[in-house]
Amino acid sequence: MTETPAEGAVTTAAWTVRDTPIGPLLLAATGRGLVTVVFHAQERTVRRCLARLAARLGTEPAPGGDDPVLAEAARELDAYFSGGLREFSLPLDWTLTSGFNERVLRTLAASVPYGGTVGYQALADRVGEPGAARAVGVAMGSNPLPVVVPCHRVVESGGGLGGFGGGLETKRALLALEGVLPAPLF
Repeated sequence: MTETPAEGAVTTAAWTVRDTPIGPLLLAATGRGLVTVVFHAQERTVRRCLARLAARLGTEPAPGGDDPVLAEAARELDAYFSGGLREFSLPLDWTLTSGFNERVLRTLAASVPYGGTVGYQALADRVGEPGAARAVGVAMGSNPLPVVVPCHRVVESGGGLGGFGGGLETKRALLALEGVLPAPLF
């Protein structure tokens, strides 16, 4: 994944809704990169998320029919869901996270490959905070870039799925796509 610095003011933001095998995703981008991915992007969710995004970025996101970052995000997500992409390379804008959560998410993105998983405690250890397994869970729940920054790959050490902001069915579907779990029978 290409990372872009989060310094300077955001001047433009664009958004689109993309249909995927796990349901509609709201994708939003700035000139720096993809800034958020939101599950279950029905009309009410989209309105609420765009209002929050405008408040956080200081600019009103516009429909992004020709935005190059959104076009690349759509292309890479389509390839991921069809099984042809194992690592995202589009630029990311980390504006919506910081501190410990950002460290955890960047470590996750850099160290847990497609088809792999990591436990909450093991991820806490990787970021040098061995007592912070629960805080890692909070970081996963606040991930502004799910799927692209693969919080679905973080599971309980005892073999359970753990939580997931997109719902456990979505987490199961993503892990099945990556070959970690068997595909649902129906």
